[in-house]
Amino acid sequence: MEIIETVKQIQKKSEALKFEGHTIALVPTMGFFHEGHLELMRVGKKLADKLIISIFVNPTQFGPAEDFGEYPRDMDSDLAGARDVGVDIVFSPSVSEMYPEGFQTNVVVERATQHLCGISRPVYFNGVTTVVAKLFNMTMPHLAIFGQKDYQQLMVINRMVTDLNMPIRIVPVPTVREPDGLAMSSRNSYLDPEERKSALCLKKSLDLADKMFQGPEKDADIIKKAIVSLIQDHPFTDIDYVSLCDPENFEDIEKLGEKTLLALAVRIGKTRLIDNCLLQVSSN
Repeated sequence: MEIIETVKQIQKKSEALKFEGHTIALVPTMGFFHEGHLELMRVGKKLADKLIISIFVNPTQFGPAEDFGEYPRDMDSDLAGARDVGVDIVFSPSVSEMYPEGFQTNVVVERATQHLCGISRPVYFNGVTTVVAKLFNMTMPHLAIFGQKDYQQLMVINRMVTDLNMPIRIVPVPTVREPDGLAMSSRNSYLDPEERKSALCLKKSLDLADKMFQGPEKDADIIKKAIVSLIQDHPFTDIDYVSLCDPENFEDIEKLGEKTLLALAVRIGKTRLIDNCLLQVSSN
């Protein structure tokens, strides 16, 4: 496994791989790997000849009051996990390498970022799209792997790739969960034992909504009120949003159709967690 830290080196390496006829998969990460990250890498390993991952905690997607400085990091563990999966190249640049003095360009996806996380985290998506566009230009992948836990992010990246005619296939991977149902996240490490119990309200909310949807209930307001009540019954919770919306443009809907996105963001103590599911009529 090769570790590369500079833009010039990763571009030179990627160019050589493509010249040799290899297909390249990219998994962008901010490190502190859990099973969800490793699953993205396994998918990339299956779909391409060469797998590149990036490890970079991107400061431009954190707001002034957010946890950039405290965001968990463990490079030694990350590199060990990457080796076990069979990663070919780890790109791990410094902040100054990614954003050298004088940097002043942003990639902005407009409408898809005006809902859900874009409301409470106004700088987040501009930071994500800019850094991902840079990583795409540096690594030149044929395909890039993203998790569906960050569903809005996935769709924003899809929009960027489509609108800018980037020759990259975006591959979604289903959310990986703990045995009790909690979606895997690097931020789960912030939770104390009692908060960890309350965090299960997110998955319980998804299950409740699906149960109601599979029955006769299709009124978004009624389902949303049931979810809010369930979450508020758990200690340490503070709801950022509960949204039943169109899975393409994230606009709220009143009546659930064939496919509706349920998206949640809830603070458990000081830790903000997200989760989502697509509500669809069961084929059973």
